Amino acid sequence: MAVLRILATARETGLGLTEISTHTQLTRPTTHRILSVLVAEGIVEQRPSTRRYVVGEQIPLLALARRTRDPLLDIAGPHLRAAVREIGDTGFLTRRVELDTVCVARQLGTYPIQVLAWDVGERRPLGVTNAGIAILSGMQTDTARAVLAKNRLRFSRYGVSTQAILQEVSIARAKGFAARARALSLGASAVSVVIRSVSGAAHGALTITPVSRRMSPTRTEEIVARLRMHAEMIEVALRRVAASPRS
Repeated sequence: MAVLRILATARETGLGLTEISTHTQLTRPTTHRILSVLVAEGIVEQRPSTRRYVVGEQIPLLALARRTRDPLLDIAGPHLRAAVREIGDTGFLTRRVELDTVCVARQLGTYPIQVLAWDVGERRPLGVTNAGIAILSGMQTDTARAVLAKNRLRFSRYGVSTQAILQEVSIARAKGFAARARALSLGASAVSVVIRSVSGAAHGALTITPVSRRMSPTRTEEIVARLRMHAEMIEVALRRVAASPRS
């Protein structure tokens, strides 16, 4: 699974054997053996032109066998669309998947310039994105530190450090939201609030990515208020679904 998670972050670009070995902290021979088995099963593909590995076509086909969906996707979708209508900028719903954040929905706003920071299905290590900072800020400090320690070797690819992420998480925890004046996309800002699961764990995040020149302290407060309202309604709906009897 570690190999597949690493490959998922690279998407169509893929990764070479050495990169996969480094990120998973497996030896090259062990990494090569695992990849050989995955390639033989169609779970992973190796591009002939570059020799880089990518997630194979069997993965989405296997996913079709699962009929039940995460209720977060169905519940949060209307709230994401409503928040974007109210704010005007692009919005994202991200979900925590172990050591990563995965973009599970994106909604375009009405403002003429939209920031498309994520593609649906894109996966990044927790702590790299503003949504990841929000999710980490919703965890216990020791838990967040443990996640960052496991992701440490992956951060260099994104030009961030564990210490810098910890500082952002501390600020987000104190404020109750995560905000970046400059997000990963040039000229973009980001504001995120955490969504908690029924158990109270940091489950995902709602994010708005305005153009930087549109941002001000007042506008940040307005966006945070909208996102918090929708996050709270999502959490209430998740609890309602969990409490309802199953047929």
